Order: sequence, then C-alpha cells, then structure tokens
Amino acid sequence: MSSDSQVRPDYIAHTRNWLSSVVIDLGLCPFAKREFDTERIFYRVVEADDLHRQLEQIILECTALDTDAGRETSLLIFPNGLGDFAAYLDLMALANALISKQGYEGVYQLASFHPAYCFAEAAPDDPSHYTNRSPYPMVHILREASVEAALKTYPNPEDIPDRNIKLTRELGTAAMQGLLTKCYE
Repeated sequence: MSSDSQVRPDYIAHTRNWLSSVVIDLGLCPFAKREFDTERIFYRVVEADDLHRQLEQIILECTALDTDAGRETSLLIFPNGLGDFAAYLDLMALANALISKQGYEGVYQLASFHPAYCFAEAAPDDPSHYTNRSPYPMVHILREASVEAALKTYPNPEDIPDRNIKLTRELGTAAMQGLLTKCYE
C-alpha cells in the first residue's frame, strides 16, 4: 500500500453505531430496535455528489423496496456534496416532490438526518437538533403502511418528539456531541 493512499471511511459501520448508540439506546425512535435487530434496515452509500444522481438514487431505492419485502426500510447515506445543510434541505424538498410525482406518495415517506441538522424554531446551539443529527447526510425511506401500523401500537406517539427534545436538552449539547463523535470509532 502506498503512503499516499486514503482509507475510505466505513460509512455503514458509523451509521449502524449511530443507530445503536443514539437512536435506539436513547429511545429517539421506539420502532428502530426491532428492525435493527432483525436486520431489516437496508443501508446504501450514495457516492454521487450531483443533485440529479442523488435524486435518481432515492427513486431507485423506492423501486428496490417495491420488489424486496425483506427490506423494511432504507437508509441512504450521502457522504459527498451535501455537507451544507441548506443544500441538503433543497435535496429533501425535491425528493419529496419527486416521490409524489413518481406515484409513491402514501407508499413511502422520507425522514431527514444530517450532521448539521437545525430546526428553524430552535436556537442554533439547542441540543434538540441532535434528535435529527447523524454522522452523515442521510435520507431514510420508510414504508408508510409500516409507520401507520407501528403508531397504532404505541401509546401516545404524538408525544415522541417532545420526549426527545426534553431528553436531548437534559443531556446537553456536549453529551449529545460526544455520542455522535463516538459513532466514528
């Protein structure tokens, strides 16, 4: 191996670490553990750094979910070209419009995660941003029927966001940043 070669980060391992130690261990998503444990989450690293190819990969993943019942949900990891949160939000807006245009509205829904995620109504340093902060920019594609079924079995699902905000604020920014940083180990 030459001395100038670069080691490629293990994007999927970092994402799995984040799911396990942040999303599941903190209970941010009470529905994630079962799918994680049964390995029904599909991970795809999308190396594309241009918007057209990124959108194309989102639709291709919807098509893959159509044909593979073993994939309950998919996490698309975008390590290139979406470091800027505003650019990422643009992708999400276009992706949601494309989902609708392609006939997937009501079939799939998209959830958003980004290392610099910021809710518009919260202060920039609010720990609540960590409810949606991840190691890399990601698009989570969920089967809408599965989401609806899971919500019916969970008491007061409308309380989940408030509970998560309260928890992240109690833990604080330093602790949440520490948990996110550990995901790269």
